[in-house]
Amino acid sequence: MNVFQAILLGILYYLGNSSIIAGPVGYYTVYRPLVGGFLAGVVLGDPVTGTMVGATINLMYIGFISAGGALPGDMCLAGILGAALSISGGMDTEAALALAVPIGLIGTLLWFGRLTLDSIFAHMADKMVEEGKSDKIWIPSVLLPQLMLFIMTAVPCFLAAYFGTTAIQGAIDALGGTVLGILIIIGGMMPALGIGLTLLYIFKGDARVFFFLGFLITVYSGLSMIAVGFLSLCAAIVYTQLKNAKGGEANA
Repeated sequence: MNVFQAILLGILYYLGNSSIIAGPVGYYTVYRPLVGGFLAGVVLGDPVTGTMVGATINLMYIGFISAGGALPGDMCLAGILGAALSISGGMDTEAALALAVPIGLIGTLLWFGRLTLDSIFAHMADKMVEEGKSDKIWIPSVLLPQLMLFIMTAVPCFLAAYFGTTAIQGAIDALGGTVLGILIIIGGMMPALGIGLTLLYIFKGDARVFFFLGFLITVYSGLSMIAVGFLSLCAAIVYTQLKNAKGGEANA
C-alpha cells in the first residue's frame, strides 16, 4: 500500500464520520462496513475482496445501535481498515474478521474522545452569543469541530493503513490495562447519560404517562419496534388533536 492510497483511506473514514460533509448519506453508506469495505477495495484495486470482507464484518454489527451516544464498536473503522489490511496483507476473510474486533475497539476510543472535546466548542459558541458575535458562531460550530474530526479520524486511519497490523497491535497494547478499562467504563455510562438528557425534554407535564406506557407496551406486547413506533405516532397525533380541541373550547 502506498502513501496516496493510505491517505484516501483516511479521508474515507473521515467522510463516514462527518455529519457536515457527507451528512446522513455518509452515515448510512460509508459508515457501514459493507460499503466502506467496497470503497476501500476500490482504492486498493480489489473491490470484490473489499466487498466480501466488508460484508463479513458487517454481520458483527447487524444489530448495531448507538444508544445515548454509546458506541459498542466502530464499524466504520473496522470495515475500512479490515478490508484494506486484508487486501494489502493477503489475509483471508476469517483473519480479517478477527482483526476487525480490536480495530473497532480503537475506534470507540476515538469516538468518546471526540464527544468529550466537542463540548469545548459548544461553550465557545455560547460565549460568542453572549458577546454578540453571532456571525462567528459557524467557527466553533462547524469549522473547528470538522478540523478536529479530520485530525482524529483521517490521521489515525492513514497511519494504521500505511504501517499495517503492527501499528494497530502496538496501539492496543499501549492502551491496555488501566487506561483501556477506564475508557470502557466511561463508555458504558454513556447510555444512561443519553437517557437522562432525553428525559429532561420529554418527562414533563401530561407527557410523563406516555414514557411509562411506551416501556410497558414494548416489554409486554411482543410487538416489533416498528409497530410500537407507529402506535406511538398515532397516540401522539390523537393526544395533540384532543389537546388542541380542548384549548379551542376554552378560548371560545
